This record gives sequence, C-alpha cells and structure tokens, in this order.
Amino acid sequence: MIARRLFPTLTAALTEAPAVALLGPRQVGKTTLALEVAESRPAVYLDLESEADRAKLTEPEQYLAQHADKLVILDEIQRAPQLFQSLRGLIDTGRRRGPGQIKGNGRFLILGSASIDLLRQSSETLAGRIRYLELGPLDAGEVDRNSLEPLWLRGGFPESLLAASDAASLRWRNDFIRTYLERDIPQLGPRIPAETLRRFWTMLSHQQGSLLNAASLARALAVDGKTVAAYLDLLVDLLLVRRLAPWHGNVKKRLVKSPKVYVRDSGLIHALLGIGDREALLGHPVAGGSWEGFVIESLIRAAPHGTAAYFFRTAAGAEIDLLLKRPGERKPWAIEIKRGLTPKLERGFFLACDTVHPQHRRVVYGGSERFPMAEDVVAVSLRDLCGELAAG
Repeated sequence: MIARRLFPTLTAALTEAPAVALLGPRQVGKTTLALEVAESRPAVYLDLESEADRAKLTEPEQYLAQHADKLVILDEIQRAPQLFQSLRGLIDTGRRRGPGQIKGNGRFLILGSASIDLLRQSSETLAGRIRYLELGPLDAGEVDRNSLEPLWLRGGFPESLLAASDAASLRWRNDFIRTYLERDIPQLGPRIPAETLRRFWTMLSHQQGSLLNAASLARALAVDGKTVAAYLDLLVDLLLVRRLAPWHGNVKKRLVKSPKVYVRDSGLIHALLGIGDREALLGHPVAGGSWEGFVIESLIRAAPHGTAAYFFRTAAGAEIDLLLKRPGERKPWAIEIKRGLTPKLERGFFLACDTVHPQHRRVVYGGSERFPMAEDVVAVSLRDLCGELAAG
C-alpha cells in the first residue's frame, strides 16, 4: 500500500472541521485514502455513482442522522450536489445540540473530482463548516530514489506508475484521457467536443511551462479568446492543469504579467504527445519543460498547506523558475530547476534574487549530492528539497 503524505493532514482536519472535502482528479487515490482513514474509526462509505447507495439517500436527513456517531464518507459528491443543503442542516443541528448527541467535527468526508459546480455549491452552502484539501498524483517526495525516473515518465497516478510495463502504463493513461474526455467531463456539465478538448490539452502539453498566449491558442483551435479561457478554466478546476502566477511583489521592475501554464501530471503530457519510454522522452523537445513541471508539482505538494507558488520574470530577462512563500514566512524560497548533473546558473537568476531577496536559494538538479554553488546558493536533489520544504 502506498503511504500518502496527506494522510496526517486529513486526519487532523477531521478533528478541526465538521466537513472535509478531499478533491482531486479521478483515479488519483482519494477513495483509497478515505478508506484508510475509515479504518481508524466507525465509518460508513457511500459511492454516489452507485444507484444502490444513491437510493439510501432518498431521504438524506433521515438516513444520515442514523449514522450521527460515524464518519460519513460521500464519494463522487458531484453526482448529488443537492446533498450539500442537507449536510448544512445536520452540521448546524449538531452544533446546537452539542457533542453528546450529534458529532461536531469530523462528521463528513466528501470526495469529489473538483468540478466547478462542486466547488461553487459547497462554498455557498457550507461556508465556515468545510475545509478543502487537495490530493494530487504521487510526487517525488512520496517515492524512493529508484522510482524517480519511472515517476517522471509514467506520472503519479498509482495505476499508471505501478503498471507491469511502460507499454501497459501508456495504455492506462490513454484510456484515462479518453474516459475523461468522453464520459467524465460531459457528466460534469460542459458540452465541449471531446476531440477539440483533446487538441487543446495536447497543445498545452507541447507548450509545457510557457507563458500563456491565449490569442495563439485561439487561432490554432479556430475559436475566440473567451472560449480558450473557458477550456483552460475547466482543466484548471479539474486539477489537471496549473496556472502558475507571476510574482507580484512591490518591486520597481517591469514584470511579466502572464501566467505560466503546466499540465500537472507528467505522465499525461507524455501520453498526449505519444511518448512511450525513457529514450523517446529524453529525445523529445518537451523533455525540459516536462521535467520543470514535474519538479514544480512535487515541490508545491511537499510544501506546507497554504504555501503560495509563483515564478519571477522581468522584461529584461531576470528569472526564477519557482518562488514558494510558506505560511508565516516573510520571504519566499527561490528555486531554480536544472535536469543535468552539472548545473550552471545564469546571471538572470542572481539579478532576480537581488530584486526578490529570497529567504533561501536552491537549485534542483538531476544528481543526489548536496553542495554549495555560490554564496547562499545550494544545489540539492529533488527528493531532498521536498523533505526540506516539508520539514521547515
């Protein structure tokens, strides 16, 4: 069984909030993690994609009140958004009656694919009663060193990473993409032709880590800019794509204002581009951008909950690949990303650091040793930096 880093955070959240929403793409391991939590306490699990389980909730207040002494896990909540109103009533009743009759915190664990409707519905009806946590695919901080290259190639969806071969992994990812486009996204509401959205997703993969150029994407798809924005918003809301915002500190420089766009799982990039093995990946033009996105996702997930992530770039060329500002810290960590074993720093990194004044300066590279590169600049492996960010 894979031990997810989020497990202690989830269990702590259930002691502090009446409802916790665990959000993430399909097949990422939300149900597995929830059932692990359920092993430690009385719990009832309902899969809202099951007709039998949905039938139990024909009278939701009555059914759920019968399980007031248990953690109620509601999986695929976007299939029954009308339940949020009932959850609100049960939570408020529990607060009024006190802990001796209906549980206060840790009452509901809600699992969902982070659809736009899900987030909107829960934020409106459960404001002040729910905490959101995100579970992404496995990252570099959750696997051993020997699994790092397979993780980069195959991505972090457990069934893809643990497949018997690279070919089997690629087949799983292609099936995953097809199912998302043809079944899951239409079920969430948007009526977008599957082939159009696949082309858009593939275009983002080709441009991994580039500044967003909505006009160029619109021309290539023969649609308008608003349509491109809607497609991008959808993939962002489904936690499949990340918009990395530019640093907006109070600096007297001409800063780049467009976000960078990353497909969040490297394995999905490679499947969309037809990259099936390590040799094909290393020879492909997307290798550098794919590695950069892979590192960024791993570091963001390793950092404490509430960490803000940015990149820094000026019109003059000063640049930092990733800035992470952790909760309670005044200054960010400046992180430069290299793939080779002999990393070299450009002048633009030092110029950017002179502007940002980061708390720490790190260079992630492809090796395993830790060594100084310049004054206050340290080269570290990806896994070691994940540990450093998580530990403080």
